[in-house]
Amino acid sequence: MTSTHLTRPVTASVTETLRVAAEVVLPTLAGGVIKRRPAALGLAGKLQVDRPGVQLLSRLRERYDGRPLKLRVPGRSVELVLSAEDVGTLLTGAPTPFSPSTVEKRAALGHFQPHGLLISDAADRRPRRRFTEAVLEPGRPLHELATPFARAIMDETAVLLGETELTWDAFAVAWWRLVRTVVLGPGARDDETLIDLLGRLRLDANWAYLHPRRKQLRERFHARLASHLGRAEPGSLAAAIASAGGDGTAVDQVAHWLFAFDAAGMVTFRTLALLATHPAALERARTELPDADPAEPQQLGYLRACVLEAVRLWPTTPMILRETTEETAWGPAGTTVLVYTPFFHRDAELPYADRFEPDIWLDGRARANPALVPFSAGPAICPGRDLVQFCTSTMLANLVRGRDFEQVSGPVLAPDRPLPATMDNFHVKFAVRPVPSRHP
Repeated sequence: MTSTHLTRPVTASVTETLRVAAEVVLPTLAGGVIKRRPAALGLAGKLQVDRPGVQLLSRLRERYDGRPLKLRVPGRSVELVLSAEDVGTLLTGAPTPFSPSTVEKRAALGHFQPHGLLISDAADRRPRRRFTEAVLEPGRPLHELATPFARAIMDETAVLLGETELTWDAFAVAWWRLVRTVVLGPGARDDETLIDLLGRLRLDANWAYLHPRRKQLRERFHARLASHLGRAEPGSLAAAIASAGGDGTAVDQVAHWLFAFDAAGMVTFRTLALLATHPAALERARTELPDADPAEPQQLGYLRACVLEAVRLWPTTPMILRETTEETAWGPAGTTVLVYTPFFHRDAELPYADRFEPDIWLDGRARANPALVPFSAGPAICPGRDLVQFCTSTMLANLVRGRDFEQVSGPVLAPDRPLPATMDNFHVKFAVRPVPSRHP
């Protein structure tokens, strides 16, 4: 039995378990875990559904001195983590004794990527992780293909800047064109059917084991994706895939990357909203922008920090799940361990909990907190984190370089008031204007 550094759990009452289900689990599921539901997120934004869950877990942490809480779930062993230290222990313990592959993830992601890295067992995980890292290049701020990626970002952003308003729907069209170009090459740029097929499968995946798997639909999606990968267009991840080898599951891995890029688009739009409503941060971001060709890749440290801060404020993965592969102090093998990230990211004990504070990602404060995990952490940390930060920060740089964005609809964001706990990006709209010249 593994027990080193694990805090002994306490058992929740039936009432506490029901409140966790009602105020934490159900609102998260209602919004769509695998594919966000715009109407549900719109309602969640109006009701600010994340705030009660954060407050509930804060009270439970105080009541039980931060010890993990064993929830009373019939037929299941489920633990709820309540301390930052336990979050760190859990995430560094992957893939054993805390596996990223859980019964819930296998049921959900199996709808469109049954052989994906995230739900692979220990034997398959190592080669698939090696393949994924070879293509995505974690640890490199600028991917080997950063130059063609930067040019694609500039081209897609230019289309958006030709308009006088920017909505989520317009942004999403440009974002998906960019994603298809980066991942699959220019030949896939306009293949909206590919993402439509993926979207249908992801909506099924929201229901996990409660929805039957549509094998024919998945095969159509996989065949279409495989045809794009087969071209291995130069300057795309598909070309890197062709030279990386792998175990024959590239289609499943790429399906996951496309899924993850959807969340990255939401983060980019939310970060733009933060910059539009925080003038000092916007000015600092613009100061960082080089005078060189915007198509040349840059690291853009402050804008990357802004992106990370947007994920802290509104996590795109509100629940991190692990499943024990052996008996531990937290329960028998097969125990599900749950981390509710909004609780830790918006912890009232953090002086910056409800404000936009990108500097925490630059001065070491975020690094010192093991529960601030925008891309997870430990051996199972997101292998695409550096590529995502490059794409998001580069698009933001192209957007704000010569345009002002005035938020004209959506939640109220301001530096002098607490930021909302739940962010509905689907109904945000900006008025777009050229940046006034500073010289008469």
